[in-house]
Amino acid sequence: MIAAGMAAVAIVGLVSTAPAVPPAAAAETELEWTSCPAVHGVPASVRCAAVEVPLDHAKPNGPTIELLVSRIPARDPSQRRGVLMGNPGGPGGDAIAMFSQLRVPDEVRDQWDLVAVQPRGLVSGTPLRCDPITGEEPEIFTAAGKLNRERCARRTPGLGPTLTTENTARDIDVVRRALGESKVSLYGISYGTLLFATYATLFPQRVDRIVLDSGFDPGVVWNALLDAQTPGYKARVHAMMAWIARHDHIYHLGTTPLAVYRKWSNRISAEAGVPPSLVAPPAQVGDVPPGLRAVADQYIAGTDLTADVRARFENFVATLLTPGSVQANSGLLILTRAFAPDRNLWPVIAMMTAGTARKFAEPSPAVLEAATVSQDMQGTVLCNENRVPADPSMSLPAFITGYVTADPFEAPGFVYRSGMACAGAAPVTRPIQIRNRGLAVRPLQIQSLGDPQTPYRGSLVMRRQMDSHLITVAGGDHGQLGRGNRPLDAAIAEYLRTGRTSVTRVPEAPITASLTRFPPSLTVGATAW
Repeated sequence: MIAAGMAAVAIVGLVSTAPAVPPAAAAETELEWTSCPAVHGVPASVRCAAVEVPLDHAKPNGPTIELLVSRIPARDPSQRRGVLMGNPGGPGGDAIAMFSQLRVPDEVRDQWDLVAVQPRGLVSGTPLRCDPITGEEPEIFTAAGKLNRERCARRTPGLGPTLTTENTARDIDVVRRALGESKVSLYGISYGTLLFATYATLFPQRVDRIVLDSGFDPGVVWNALLDAQTPGYKARVHAMMAWIARHDHIYHLGTTPLAVYRKWSNRISAEAGVPPSLVAPPAQVGDVPPGLRAVADQYIAGTDLTADVRARFENFVATLLTPGSVQANSGLLILTRAFAPDRNLWPVIAMMTAGTARKFAEPSPAVLEAATVSQDMQGTVLCNENRVPADPSMSLPAFITGYVTADPFEAPGFVYRSGMACAGAAPVTRPIQIRNRGLAVRPLQIQSLGDPQTPYRGSLVMRRQMDSHLITVAGGDHGQLGRGNRPLDAAIAEYLRTGRTSVTRVPEAPITASLTRFPPSLTVGATAW
């Protein structure tokens, strides 16, 4: 799931052993497949077509909007089993590039047409365009939800209220019909699990296989989800620092997590003018000064006992004494949170902390526009279908962390849980209560222990509601498709081929990124979330 940015504040059933629906060849339709817009960054092998869907599905003959659909045909037409639709998460994730950016297992790539429907509200999905926030509107503190709805309604009238998970699910069924498919299989990551579980609840007879990768508790939509993520993100950053410490021979940032934290904190202070308010990792024996080794236990206990309060206090005082300086001005801090769920991005944070990373490539105007549209679309969806009541007692910490100290770890949870994010913008719908309504094939659910974005405990609610077969993955990475985890890839392919798998646990995926070379494709725009 894409975490909300600071500016916006981010399951036993019948198992079928029959083969998948076996069309002899890809369905011929009237869709015109052509090259995809450059903003999505997909190779020429990915083809795109536009599909019209009703703006309001209750009025099928009323106004329409246009959505882009991407397709990668099955690599071996003689083995083709059908269509596998994907969604990468969000709300607000670009679906067009999903299957070309993730390394799909070979067996899946050979046998399935890989299709993705761009969600309404995004670039290439009839984008939600909004007037910019000038920063002078007093309603940003008291009625941010109302302000956001109004600024979007002025530029894109009528679209905002339709941005809901149910409408996006109904859009997908329109695309299914346009493709000429009686059934489709589904692969959703993060928010995509809620989207496709909603589709499966509405159209169970149209679902063949369904994979829910990194699901979450639908009952926390949406005010409580970001709050539930906060402890996991803090723990994940500490795990990142422990990993960097284990690679001190590469990065030379210290051999303990606390030593790494101190180098990281110093660089953030240099960038932002104030230190971060994130609590330091627990101290270890290696952190004890040589002259205090005789009282090491007491030193460690005292250091850990005061770490959280000290970090918050030092940040708060520095922020008050240095007008215009806030921790969120540090690119390293923002990217540390953004990259924490993915171990393949931890080397980037290590190189940035060590000062050996090159500068990010400047994103194109089109990429920046797509990121802005995505953020506005996400905020709109969250407010449109909020089902968790606001907790006004959280208003003071929301104001302090959101508008005074600009804490990227604490603020998203407080700002939504308090109700500040959607103030003045009441929900326009109640999300569909997902459940397994007699699906022919039991869903497959994949969850990683320690994933900060979709906490494991909450994911078990989705498992119960959808009656899913669960595979638990070690490691804590968010989103498991395309990580080169061979046992998991084999289980996914087996499930898509047969409708079942006996696998229940797999190890963590390997880190496939270079530990010393900066990824050439990273840009600021691509990592803003």
